[in-house]
Amino acid sequence: MKNLVILGGGYGGMKVLAKLLPNQLPEDVSITLIDRVPYHCLKTEYYALAAGTISDHHIRVPFPEHPRLHMKYGEVTGVNLDNQTVVFQDGEALSYDDLIIGLGCEDKFHDIPGAEEYTYSIQTIEKSRTTYQTLNNLPAGAVVAIVGGGLSGVELASELNESRPDLRVKLFDRGEHILSAFPVKLSTYVENWFDTHGVEIINHSNITRVEENTLFNHDEPVHCDAIVWTAGIQPNLIVRNLDVEKDAQGRVKLTPLHNIPQNEHVYVVGDCASLPHAPSAQLAEGQAEQIVQVLLKRWSGEELPESLPQIKLKGVLGSLGKKHGFGLVADKAITGRVARLLKSGILWMYKYHNG
Repeated sequence: MKNLVILGGGYGGMKVLAKLLPNQLPEDVSITLIDRVPYHCLKTEYYALAAGTISDHHIRVPFPEHPRLHMKYGEVTGVNLDNQTVVFQDGEALSYDDLIIGLGCEDKFHDIPGAEEYTYSIQTIEKSRTTYQTLNNLPAGAVVAIVGGGLSGVELASELNESRPDLRVKLFDRGEHILSAFPVKLSTYVENWFDTHGVEIINHSNITRVEENTLFNHDEPVHCDAIVWTAGIQPNLIVRNLDVEKDAQGRVKLTPLHNIPQNEHVYVVGDCASLPHAPSAQLAEGQAEQIVQVLLKRWSGEELPESLPQIKLKGVLGSLGKKHGFGLVADKAITGRVARLLKSGILWMYKYHNG
């Protein structure tokens, strides 16, 4: 019996399971899914959990059940590519015949002193819970700094403004406009929304160090009662420690079939993979579908294609509280209630289709 090990039950891992189960999995293959927690987490909604506008229960989806799907929960410390094993914190090793690494990302602190020690995060469900407790225990009038004006920072700032309008939210961003990956039209729309709702944007910021309750912008101290870091991501530490070729962002370079070069048994999906698009749940799912196609051909001894079709992304959507949003759909900018309704609908379909 071959053992396919999926390292991480994120969007990529869940899509692999959805494509193989219940009827596509060959009789001589079993699957072992490894994760820290016994459920899939909707990471795209961690900002709302941290802000306190949704409960923990709303962002959990149960893993599927199947006679040849085995679950293993624990902390992985490494992958031994030579011995084809996954190593756990307690020293236990699990062998694999094929491995899909989908461990996601971590905060990137850009070597800024104190950033890791004195800021809160929304990168994992555990850290998002801690951030929620901190933010929602603050007294009225407290200052919350959010460092990073990308999608995560913007959604957290808007949701926190809705959840706790009594707080003073400051959004620090390096650029001339927040949401630098979006057209200026959308950035301006969101900036105007923040201006109307009392969220302060500090453009052209340069965070030089962080101390407890103090953010230094251009070396000038700014008192904060809580600081949340949303200013960049990097691949999981286990992937960073892998002795394989990586790109400038530390993501693993892959063949056109999504496996590590010279190793047809190890695939990397999602935030840790070097791909021509920015990391996203949608990209991880598209990549996972193609990995399943490759695995099925390999398992059945069929000839493999030299390349696979380019993964097509439908767009990206962001929320501004519960009633407004923004996004790009088929390269067309949309704003307001329509964008928010679209995002809510997609989330509902994902959660209840998978759950």
